[in-house]
Amino acid sequence: MGKTLAEKILSQESGNIVIAQVDLVFAQDTTGPLTVRQFNACGFKRLADPKKTALFLDHAAPSPNQEISNDHRLLRQFAQESGCLIYDVGDGVCHQIVAESLAKPGDVIIGADSHTVTAGALGAFATGMGSSDVAIVLGLGKTWLRVPESIKIQVSGKFSAGVGGKDLALHLIGKIGADGATYKALEFSGDGLENISMSDRLTVANMSVETGAKVGLFPADSITKDYLISQGRGGHYQPLSADNDASYEKTINIDLAALEPLVAKPHSVDNVAPARELKGTKIQQAFIGTCTNGRLEDIAIAAGILKGKKRHAETRLIVAPASQNILLEAIREGYIRTLVESGASILPPGCGACLGLHQGVLASGEACLSTSNRNFKGRMGSPEAFIYLVSPATAAASALTGEITDPRKVI
Repeated sequence: MGKTLAEKILSQESGNIVIAQVDLVFAQDTTGPLTVRQFNACGFKRLADPKKTALFLDHAAPSPNQEISNDHRLLRQFAQESGCLIYDVGDGVCHQIVAESLAKPGDVIIGADSHTVTAGALGAFATGMGSSDVAIVLGLGKTWLRVPESIKIQVSGKFSAGVGGKDLALHLIGKIGADGATYKALEFSGDGLENISMSDRLTVANMSVETGAKVGLFPADSITKDYLISQGRGGHYQPLSADNDASYEKTINIDLAALEPLVAKPHSVDNVAPARELKGTKIQQAFIGTCTNGRLEDIAIAAGILKGKKRHAETRLIVAPASQNILLEAIREGYIRTLVESGASILPPGCGACLGLHQGVLASGEACLSTSNRNFKGRMGSPEAFIYLVSPATAAASALTGEITDPRKVI
């Protein structure tokens, strides 16, 4: 019997318990302080491998208050004393930097953040854990896992204009449900993969956790290789795919050409509807960014829609590039100028408005279109606000009209 991607990476059949050596472990500034304190409380004196350990100051960056500033100081001091990697304010979102600089096919990656699954786009078994579990990984360099059963997502065709990876992710979540793949591996395959860019793969892998999945895995193929070469890491590439005779719990077939722009309505990610059905829903803010959709391709899509136009007078537009590299390239390509001229506010690379800590917090009764991955009540500020999850194309199109708009109407 052949092996799934999850079984190949973890070297065990699904259902078995494995003690896995960890290739990268990381935490960020909302989970990192507790991780560090738990590490110290366990009596560890040194990291198992400083070069495989990273801290990120990205969720509240720059710091908006004294308490978070103290946490940032704690993480900087720990990095200095332990010798681990640290990415400071302005470097970008942990998941994007992991994809750009750290993750490679076949890795086991553990992060103190549920969206650690993003690196599955590169063929890495990447999953989130609680701060206490991550503290143990810091000290031992390994962790235990139950090898998950896998669901095959077989994709065919190619996206039509105005449709992309976010719409694929929302379609899948709407089909499976917010807990329909709990502790499963979602493994993507099929001829359609050649039409899914690395940017879109990162988006889809990122949102696999919104089905309850332990990991979302793409094979390491020519697109993976080209991406790693573009990041100066071509030597990290190795081909990796599931065996043809691997056993799956079930198979879900998706025709990319049949997808349309989708929206996840408040207050759950699986509350999905076509954007065209929500025409007339007024919005006060559109937010483009986060680990889900803050990449160069996303910013380019928004700039293409907004070029030479102005946002609606009653709708704020906020853009947060996911990393410093993306910000610099977006400046070079002229996308940032286009967005600023359209009326957008540009935030530093980081998580920005995503989790309601600062810079884009919603007032009671306001509605926001966000390219983020979660729309829980109170996620972006007031619990009386409304968050709709959309693609960058839908967010940009809606920023022009002041209401939810199918981007195919303006492209």
